Parts: sequence; structure tokens; C-alpha cells
Amino acid sequence: MRTTPAVLMVPELADEPGFVHGFSTLAVGSVGLKHAPDPGPVLGARKAFLHALDLDGVEPTTIGSVHGAEVARVDEPGGAVDDVDALLTDRAGVALFATYADCYPIVLWDPEKRVAGLVHAGWRGTQAGVSAAAARFMRDEYGCRHIRAGIGPGICGRCYEVGGEVAAKFDARFIGPSAGGRWLLDLAAANAAQLEDGGVKAVYDIGMCTKESYLFPSHRRMPDGTRFGAIVALQ
Repeated sequence: MRTTPAVLMVPELADEPGFVHGFSTLAVGSVGLKHAPDPGPVLGARKAFLHALDLDGVEPTTIGSVHGAEVARVDEPGGAVDDVDALLTDRAGVALFATYADCYPIVLWDPEKRVAGLVHAGWRGTQAGVSAAAARFMRDEYGCRHIRAGIGPGICGRCYEVGGEVAAKFDARFIGPSAGGRWLLDLAAANAAQLEDGGVKAVYDIGMCTKESYLFPSHRRMPDGTRFGAIVALQ
């Protein structure tokens, strides 16, 4: 019998002292409020997600996720930051949170400056350079020079079909032909390249596709409004 874990982590970042991160699975339930017919189960799922990361009682700060490249810092817990797709903090007790259904969660960590970040990267945010913008913000705002990044689950380059108009917005390194005159877009590789170009010292990829895996909801596989979540926090 297959058992679904409640939370997955990027293995290379799982044991960093003081750095907490995780990606919720369908074992927790949908954590997306926007399309939920009843907020009760969603709020329960969010509470279970926080519990799984030993963050009971912490009020998360939510990324507005507008598919752009704006970044903000968070100094106090709670609430939502609209019009951004990346949040950063150097404050213990702050938990950064966003929801996903094929877009990529990217976690950021500088162990020297003790700064943590969370990015929401769909194709629009990736094309706008949100990962590079977050890395620059860490350098400029906090003086970070030893950033490490983890790319969480998202729709992989074998599954993410796009039209020619979207494909034309990306470097040919990240595009391949698909059936019927369409194209395959590798968002994970595009974000990894952005992070490396932005001076990130190490980029780790969990290598899990939301469309292929039973662990996560996928808008491409089943567009029912179900979402998984990512959390980043400092302790």
C-alpha cells in the first residue's frame, strides 16, 4: 500500500540549521482558497501543513502571485503581500507561503546572512526574470553572497506544452519541439540558469513533475482549482 507523505523538501537543504521549508502534497489537501467552494477544509489543510513543519501557531505571510518579477521583504508575520511573486525575510518567526498547481516554487537561503526567500515562477514570471530579481534583492538588500536555491515541484520540460508565441519569449536552450507544431518549455532549467547568472552559489532541483506525479495537483492534468503550497521560514 502506497503512503503519501504530507510534506517534501529539497534534500540538499533539508538539514540546514534554522532554515525551514517544505512543499505540501495531496495528503494534506488543497491549500488554495481562490477556487475553493468552502474555505473550511482549505484552512484546515494549511494548518496541517504548518504543523508538519513544526510551525504551529505561526501566521504565514502569503505571496500575491501575479506572475511578474516584483520582490518584497517581510519583517513581520502574517497577512498577504499583493502584486509580488517573491518574498524574502531575515526574521525568525516569519513564514513565507504561496500556492501552486504547475508553476515552480523556488526556495532561497543564505546561511551566512541567515536570509530566506520564496519565489513563485510560472512562465510569465520566469520570462520576466523573477528568480534573478529575487537573487539580486538578496544581494542588494541584505548583502548576501552565499545564496543557495532549491527548485521544488512543477510541470517539467517533457510535459509543458506551449504555443509558438510563448516559446518565442525564451532562449532556445529551454525549448524543444512537441507534437502538432507546439513546443515544450523547460521552466526548471530556465530558472536554474537565471539563478546561476544571478550569482547563486548552488542550485538544487527536486526533479518532480506535478503533471507526472500523484503527489501534487496539476492544472494541466486536472484544472479543478486544487493547489499545493510551499513554505519557507526561519527559526
